[in-house]
Amino acid sequence: MQTIKYPQKNNWNTILSRPTIELEEMEEVVNQIFKEIKADGDAALRKYTWFYDRVKIDKLSVSQAEIDDSEQFISDELKNAIQVAAQNIEKFHKAQMPESRTIETTEGVTCWRKFTPIDKVGLYIPGGSAPLFSTVLMLGIPARIANCQEVVLCTPPDKKGKINPAILYACKLVGISKVFRIGGIQAIGAMALGTESIPGVYKIFGPGNQFVTAAKQTASKLGIAIDMPAGPSEVLVMADESAVPEFVAADLLSQAEHGPDSQVILLSWNEALVEKVQVELAKQLKNLSREAIATKALNNSKIILVKSAEEALEISNLYGPEHLIVSVKNEDEILNSIQNAGSVFIGNYTPESAGDYASGTNHTLPTNGYAKSYSGVGLGSFMKSITFQKITRKGLENLGPSIEIMAEAEQLAAHKNAVSIRLNRTC
Repeated sequence: MQTIKYPQKNNWNTILSRPTIELEEMEEVVNQIFKEIKADGDAALRKYTWFYDRVKIDKLSVSQAEIDDSEQFISDELKNAIQVAAQNIEKFHKAQMPESRTIETTEGVTCWRKFTPIDKVGLYIPGGSAPLFSTVLMLGIPARIANCQEVVLCTPPDKKGKINPAILYACKLVGISKVFRIGGIQAIGAMALGTESIPGVYKIFGPGNQFVTAAKQTASKLGIAIDMPAGPSEVLVMADESAVPEFVAADLLSQAEHGPDSQVILLSWNEALVEKVQVELAKQLKNLSREAIATKALNNSKIILVKSAEEALEISNLYGPEHLIVSVKNEDEILNSIQNAGSVFIGNYTPESAGDYASGTNHTLPTNGYAKSYSGVGLGSFMKSITFQKITRKGLENLGPSIEIMAEAEQLAAHKNAVSIRLNRTC
């Protein structure tokens, strides 16, 4: 990791630059695959699964028997752990259920909102070097609570055309039965366009590599909603002398192992801590099974020594990290000033891994600086609201003149008349 000491404010944007994702370069490829999916359906999916993954797929759908049998192939310990995580995720997301309130804005004028589920949603679950069965819980549970009528899940198969049994067990646990062994651009295209086997959906959720990200953005241009723009995973740790160096290093490495384009940042105003963290990073890195991946990610990463907690906060809010870990003495002062972050982890005993798996919060979060304008996935991501209003004769008499004046000022005579014709009616 590069160490930068006391950077000048005019250099902050340069220092905080993220690994570049050239989505435009992939747009031509994505468009071609989408075009073939639209024309050839399942045949195009099989073609590109062979082309990219070297896997021949006869049947795209995963049978209910395969889903039901999945628990035979994972340990009881893992099943119990998944169940604990599922319970916490369900508890946290159930508490997010919105309430509809009726408001009388003017006498005789009542307005309210009704919250309804998105009928058809698609979930993308990465399954390559790290099969993310935890993402099944993070997306499947709020989809179920929201009462989405059709949930379609796509995940890439292994070299034998099989789906990781932990992914299938998580599907069984949350009640997802429409599971398809397809990944990458072709999976996103299938859910966006629909094929003979895979239903089209209204909104697509889930993380993925740069190809999946490019495909989701192309889907959004076709009128299919997506959970959020995304980039590589990232964490920013803000720490002072009260932080435990071993913990800080472990948290940095837990994100670095996601992929070579991940980015981790340490912000501190304590030079002694920085030095200890550097020692721990070198020590712990050697023991990682994904050492090579983490090492590449660390090349994109920074340790930034700043003058004060206030300066660290300003830099953090400018960066807008996906994950923000706060390990400081005066944590309340810091927390009150956090404006931009996907999810925040507080204190020495709150690893980012807890949010990834089992604390209850959702791990599908805005990356690449989008935390400055986007929230992470929650129950509301699977719902939409419809506004209603009802106006009595008395209500229109109270409000109508204001509407008429405004419509006339905007030179919209028909708008004005829609009110006037009612007010002029005598019976």
